Amino acid sequence: MGLSPKSGIAGTGVVAIIDSGRPGPVVALRADMDALPIEEQTGLPFAAKAQTTVDGKKISAMHACGHDMHMAMLLGAAQWLSTHRQHFRGQVKLLFQPAEEGLPNTSSGAERMVADGVLDHPKVDAMFGLHVGITPARSGQLSWRSNGIMAAGDSFNIEIKGRQTHGALPWQGNDPIVIAAQTVLALQTIVSRNIDLTRAPAVISVGAIHAGQRGNVIPESVQMNGTIRTFDPAMRQQILQRVRDTAKYIAQASNAEAVVTFDPGYPINWNDPALVQQMAGTLKRVARNGFDENVSASPTSEDFAYYTQRVPSLFFFLGVNGKASSDAQGAWFANHSPRFNPDEEALTTGVEALTQLAVDYLNAKKN
Repeated sequence: MGLSPKSGIAGTGVVAIIDSGRPGPVVALRADMDALPIEEQTGLPFAAKAQTTVDGKKISAMHACGHDMHMAMLLGAAQWLSTHRQHFRGQVKLLFQPAEEGLPNTSSGAERMVADGVLDHPKVDAMFGLHVGITPARSGQLSWRSNGIMAAGDSFNIEIKGRQTHGALPWQGNDPIVIAAQTVLALQTIVSRNIDLTRAPAVISVGAIHAGQRGNVIPESVQMNGTIRTFDPAMRQQILQRVRDTAKYIAQASNAEAVVTFDPGYPINWNDPALVQQMAGTLKRVARNGFDENVSASPTSEDFAYYTQRVPSLFFFLGVNGKASSDAQGAWFANHSPRFNPDEEALTTGVEALTQLAVDYLNAKKN
């Protein structure tokens, strides 16, 4: 490709720079490259057969989220940009990022690359990225929106500490299961009764409850785990505080204790409104099968969000729902399905979108 010798490594990812040779701004394009621990069931001749070992167990892996397509499209954009430098000024920084899906006991690929200074030297002025699927849009459709396009995903753990006793003598203990049940129901009213949902949607879900060993023993404690999805930074902080207060005071009302801890997930994937307005014409021009410039925000999360916290960014969806992407009844095989089979015809649209976003931004931006 004739990439710049400034290429290198950041946060275990690969960074390459295409320099036009003329002064100008710097734009970054990003693709992620990891797979998922899912056994592929597409029946395709090139279906993934790879296996890896996690915690001593053999597991299968497949590109069930389309990251292989992301890599292919960024390589396609790099090919065109590196051979047509006369068509733009400034520099294009290419980010080939690992670990978007996350790894145990470590930060995500984007978080590590940002910490390693990938947005500096040269400093990035704007950043673009895309994701295939997410919505069952037809192949080649482009979709985007201003502000939050993908949710912040925070996890929480609530431990209700009661007092163990015989199930036939509940008054001699303090039943944490009853308190946990009250807490689960009360958590649902945070969104339905305390949050202004005209601003943005939000979700609180308790996905796991662990307590006790026997039906005739009231246990000492209950563990609850759940997820919080938000699209507005202020609302995110409001909900985190409400979850903490709700669990704490319900437990106190029963002379028990609630210990609440949070595991911050990916932040809100935030599309800069001014950049979206500036580049919407480019996306409309290259969309091969229609577009949606106000797509519904997705409650899924993406670590591209760490870049959006540092530089004005635009993240968009590429529809990949083709003839082989749905079952006989027309139900879409979504991302993370073992039958996820994105339409490869959409690759051309993705390459053109990344390329033209970079070129149009670089040629429009004034030093």
